[in-house]
Amino acid sequence: IMIFPLANRVPNKGMAQFQEMMRQQLESSMHTELEKLLNTVTGAEKEVSKADFEGFKNLFHRFLQVKGPSVEWVKIKRPPEDSIQPYDKIAARGLPDNVADSLNKLVVVKLNGGLGTSMGCKGPKSLISVRNENTFLDLTVQQIEHLNKTYNTDVPLVLMNSFNTDEDTKKILQKYTHHRVKIHTFNQSRYPRINKESLLPVATSLTMNGQNAEGWYPPGHGDIYASFYNSGLLNQLIAQGKEYIFVSNIDNLGATVDLNILHHLVSQPNGKRCEFVMEVTDKTRADVKGGTLIQYEGKLRLLEIAQVPKAHVDEFKSVSKFKIFNTNNLWISLAAIKRLQEQKAMDMEIIVNPKTLDGGQNVIQLETAVGAAIKCFDNALGINVPRSRFLPVKTTSDLLLVMSNLYSLEAGCLTMSPKREFPTTPHVKLGSSFTKVQEYLTRFESIPDMLELDHLTVSGDVTFGKNVSLKGTVIIIANHGDRIDIPAGSMLENKIVSGNLRILDH
Repeated sequence: IMIFPLANRVPNKGMAQFQEMMRQQLESSMHTELEKLLNTVTGAEKEVSKADFEGFKNLFHRFLQVKGPSVEWVKIKRPPEDSIQPYDKIAARGLPDNVADSLNKLVVVKLNGGLGTSMGCKGPKSLISVRNENTFLDLTVQQIEHLNKTYNTDVPLVLMNSFNTDEDTKKILQKYTHHRVKIHTFNQSRYPRINKESLLPVATSLTMNGQNAEGWYPPGHGDIYASFYNSGLLNQLIAQGKEYIFVSNIDNLGATVDLNILHHLVSQPNGKRCEFVMEVTDKTRADVKGGTLIQYEGKLRLLEIAQVPKAHVDEFKSVSKFKIFNTNNLWISLAAIKRLQEQKAMDMEIIVNPKTLDGGQNVIQLETAVGAAIKCFDNALGINVPRSRFLPVKTTSDLLLVMSNLYSLEAGCLTMSPKREFPTTPHVKLGSSFTKVQEYLTRFESIPDMLELDHLTVSGDVTFGKNVSLKGTVIIIANHGDRIDIPAGSMLENKIVSGNLRILDH
């Protein structure tokens, strides 16, 4: 309806022809506008944008063709038993003597396109300090360097940057010159945001100045396949004997190289080589919106909440029917990516992401998700991994957990303290006064002891003194205009603290 506003005035007989004509007209107008944009620059920048626009044209063409939801609910089946393996079964095979041989076939890829704006930080999210002054990027480098030193291997790190993060990331990479890790970068594409009404680009030139900067976006992590291939780096790594990439979000501190999964991939018989492994883990109530694996038309497929018809959203969120979700830790064959790119056989559902620009203009972004390509690969597999491999830091509430004594840090890896009796992390909800990292840090003189904490809710103007200990369920609510300072050395166990620092049993 958004695309064809006149459709209801056209007789049924000619409806299909009319819609096709409108589609062609829109596509032709889009191509004309893209040409105009290309003519605003010259040289190398023009060539890069030209390659980007080829991918965008393909996405836009498919977007115009889409009729109704991308999945029919009745066709959804549970994945066959053997298509999602328990991690314990994979680990039970044990490791070979020559772990180094497997590691030398591996490349670690981190998705590094995001900014830290949701946590009130400027620049790449990967440069936020998360533990003992170490950033996400520092921890990643330490992990891979530790592997390379321990096993005398050469596992490289590849960062997929976006135009938002590339410059700042490259500056910081100089500090790792003497680390035992080869670091490569490539940029994901830059696509034009589309005016929701006219379905044409909002940018007037390819420059990133002033208002025009708002006209562009990186098109989601599904763009990794095309941009990795187009950068030439994929072929370069294959030529060096690399076979698999391990892809994960740079803000998932649980996504470390797992030798058991790697061994499983490398040691398969050639005839039945698994080209794609998705790490999934059991859903909790916090993960009800996460994508899940289904069997669809004989293939393992990722189902995202955006693809679910409204009538079935509650069913999708239920922990009983869809028990697992995608961690976005993926192990993918390099040769398979090359084959699918060259055959133009990479097929991912389009995510239409609506946004409102600062000036109030409504736009849409066409995006894809890296995991959605699972259905294109041969012998794809889900592995149900421990929850510890999914430790994303999206908010300051997550940051509080990873900075606390719940975790210890060794060689860039965070592991849950053996002193904690429960394997799960506490549920932490910090209010809006804690949203920005800088403000969050000023509210804690030191991070509280949280080893025995189950649940923490903090709302309003609250500060914590040194050496505070939190146990059980703790709820601290400062009313509007009030301030609560938790005194140094306090021990709060199953307490509600409200208004004027009255401490009540919970």
